[in-house]
Amino acid sequence: MTNTPTLSPVDYTTFISNFEAGLKEIFNKRNADDSRFSNRGFSGETLNAIMSFNPLSVSVPTEFGGRGVKVKECLGLLEAASYESLPLSLIFGINFALFLEPLARYGQFKAKENTFKNFLENKAMGGLMISEPLYGSDALSMQTSNVLDENGNYFISGIKHWQGLTGMADYWLVACRSKCPQGKLARDIDVFLTDESVQGQKIVVEHYYKNNGLYPIPYGKNVLNLNVPAENKLIPDSTGIKMLMDILHRSRMQFPGMAMGFLKRIMEEAHKYCSNRMIRGNSLLQFDQVQLQVASLQNAFTICSAMCNYSSKVSSFENNLALFGIHANTIKAYVTDLMQSSAQTLTQLMGAEGYKIKSLGSRGIMDSRPFQIFEGPNELLYSQISEAISKDCQRKKSNTLFDYLSDFDLTNQSAQLFKEETSFAADRNQDQRKHVILGKILSRVITTQFVLELEGDGFNKGLIQNAVDSMVIEVKNLYSSLKNGNQLKPIESFQEKSSWKTLTK
Repeated sequence: MTNTPTLSPVDYTTFISNFEAGLKEIFNKRNADDSRFSNRGFSGETLNAIMSFNPLSVSVPTEFGGRGVKVKECLGLLEAASYESLPLSLIFGINFALFLEPLARYGQFKAKENTFKNFLENKAMGGLMISEPLYGSDALSMQTSNVLDENGNYFISGIKHWQGLTGMADYWLVACRSKCPQGKLARDIDVFLTDESVQGQKIVVEHYYKNNGLYPIPYGKNVLNLNVPAENKLIPDSTGIKMLMDILHRSRMQFPGMAMGFLKRIMEEAHKYCSNRMIRGNSLLQFDQVQLQVASLQNAFTICSAMCNYSSKVSSFENNLALFGIHANTIKAYVTDLMQSSAQTLTQLMGAEGYKIKSLGSRGIMDSRPFQIFEGPNELLYSQISEAISKDCQRKKSNTLFDYLSDFDLTNQSAQLFKEETSFAADRNQDQRKHVILGKILSRVITTQFVLELEGDGFNKGLIQNAVDSMVIEVKNLYSSLKNGNQLKPIESFQEKSSWKTLTK
C-alpha cells in the first residue's frame, strides 16, 4: 500500500465542535450579503473555508486516512451543516451516501486509494448518476449502456440529468446497463467510477437547469461518452440491483441527519419569535393555536431525533441494507414530510416577516420541497411500504394487520397504541391511493417505535410523550380517510360547460 494522508487524531466531540463554530462564523459573515439568495452556488471563498475543516473525512475509511465511516459521525456532521444551510447539508449527503460510502464498500482498491487521497488532500467532491430524462423513478429501465472493448476498458454512453453537483463534482459513480452483442441491455445494473481529470472520462454538461430552491447546488443535463478502465467498476456482493438498493437505502437512512439541524433551527426560531412577538400585551406564544403549532415543531424535532438514533444503530457501514426497504422508505418519506410542514408552519407563525426572502421558513419551503421528490417521490415510497407489509401479512396468514404488527420487529412495541386503527385484514390488491394512506399509517406506527426506543435511551420524556400523542392522533385521522375512501376521478370533458362567464347574464 502506498502512503495515504493521515488526519490528526482529533476526537469526534472536538472535531464536530470546531466544525459547528467554523460554520457559524462563515455563515454569519455571509448573511450580511443579501445577494446570496439570488446567486447560484457558494463562492470559492466560502466553499474553501467550509472544506478547510475536512468534513468529508467522516465518510472515508481509516485505512485510507479518514475517520472511519461511522454513522453517528456522518449524521452529526449533516446535522451541523443543515442547522446553517440545508443545501450545504445536501452537498455533504450526496458525497457521503451516494459516492464515498458506495465507493468504500464496492470499489476496487486502486480506484479507492487514488480517489480517497484526492478527497482528503485536495477537497475533491463526488456524486451519483442514475436518473435519465425518460426514466426517473424507473431506474431499472435506464438506457445508459456500457460495452467492454478488446483492451479491457468499458465504453459508457447515455444521457443523465438532475444529478446534484452537475459540473461541480470531480468524480462520479455512473449507473448503467451492459449492452449485449445483439444490442439488448442486460437486466442487471453496473456502476463505474469516473474521474473528471482523466482524458476520456470527462462528462459533458449539455446545459444547466434553473432549479427553484437549493440554489447552491448545480443541476443539469449530462451527455456521457466515456472510456473507463476495468479497475473503475464497482464489484457488488451479489447483483448490481442489490448493490443499488443498498446504496439508495443507505442514503435514505441518512436523510434524518440532513433534516435534524434544519428542524432544530426552525423549532428554535419559532420559539424565539413567538416568545418576543407581543400581541395586545401578550406574547404570541400565549395563544392556544400558536402553542399547537410550536408543539408540532417540537414533535418533528423529536421524531427526527429518534430516526437519527435508530439509523446510527442499524445502518453501519458493515451492514448491507439492500433488504431494508421498509425501514429506509419510512424514514425518508416521513422525515421529509416533516421538513416541509415545519417550514410552512414557521412561515405562517412569522406572518409578514416569514415572507421575506431571507426568512428561514420561506427559504425552507423551497429548499425542503425537493426532498419529498428525489430518491423516490414520497407517495411512491408510502405505497411500497403498504404493499410490502400487506404482502407479508397475507403470506404469514395474519388475521388482521394488528396481529402482524404485534409480531413485526419494527412495530412489536408500538402496535398496541394503534390496535383500533389496524384491526382489519390487509388487502394487497387495494387501490394505489389506499396503499399511500396505509403506508402513511404504517410509517407512523414504525416511527412511534423509534421514538419509544429513544425514550429508553434517556431522551426528554415530555418531548417523547407529545411526539407519541401526535402520531396517535395523526393515525386516527389517516384511518378515517382510509375507511371512508375517496373515489374521485378526473373529468375528461372538463372543458365542456365549465366557464362561469357563459352561465351568467
